[in-house]
Amino acid sequence: MTPTTDRPVASSGTFVLGDLSVHRMGFGAMRITGPGIWGPPEDHDECIRVLRRAVDLGVDFIDTADSYGPCVSEELICEALHPYPDGLVIGTKAGLTRIGPDPAEWPPVGRPEYLRQECLMSLRRLRLECIDLFQLHRIDDKVPAAEQFGVLKELRDEGKVRHVGLSEVTVAQIEAAREVVPVVSVQNLYNLGNRRSEQVLEHCETEGIGFIPWFPIADGTLSAGRGTVAEVAEALDAAPAQVALAWLLRRSPAMLPIPGTSKVAHLEENCAASRVVLSDEQFDALSRSGA
Repeated sequence: MTPTTDRPVASSGTFVLGDLSVHRMGFGAMRITGPGIWGPPEDHDECIRVLRRAVDLGVDFIDTADSYGPCVSEELICEALHPYPDGLVIGTKAGLTRIGPDPAEWPPVGRPEYLRQECLMSLRRLRLECIDLFQLHRIDDKVPAAEQFGVLKELRDEGKVRHVGLSEVTVAQIEAAREVVPVVSVQNLYNLGNRRSEQVLEHCETEGIGFIPWFPIADGTLSAGRGTVAEVAEALDAAPAQVALAWLLRRSPAMLPIPGTSKVAHLEENCAASRVVLSDEQFDALSRSGA
């Protein structure tokens, strides 16, 4: 990795996940896999450069999952970054399975023995003794939720997992999980154009839980730059995607965006969004417009 003193991600501020302080602009490692989040990437070497460049730019929180590839994302993270730099926090997830390259087919499996197996497999692929943040990718409605939360507690008690997170949950589900095991993060779909998890975000902020918005630039559609986003981007001489990310960072101190990409140039643009400062008027206009 090429050292640099220019680390724009530092401008995003920090958040403490349990006892782990991370910069609020992270990196989502879903897109370093093949088409349909299936198989190896088309440009393996570029994805390795992306991961190393992310750390170089100040990223110290990388989010992945066993289902990305499947397994490919975790393997690439290990290849690119192990032995891991001090302070790098890696969060992974278990609870979704893959039955093919169609991204719509991600069946949940929450049986305790399966979640335990996936934790052990992630530890092996990432070459870790303890996973910093282990997230339940989905609550499986075919398995009692308490059993799913219970195995997360067991893994934490055993030292295989340092902290526990949830994904795509309601406020009631968060509180049900917290009766069993401490929860330090929630990862729900949220971006400038889709704020259906507003109540969850507000609850997380109140409770000191990190809120990780997945698809923070709406799977790239906010990059197109239309309407208010385009107007603000032009005024700030910024890319539309940077404006969308800057809005998220401004929206809540508990917000930890994790934009992902398989290209170094796109990564650098996303990280630079940490330095985009919205005026009160611009923030309000974006909030009203929704895009």
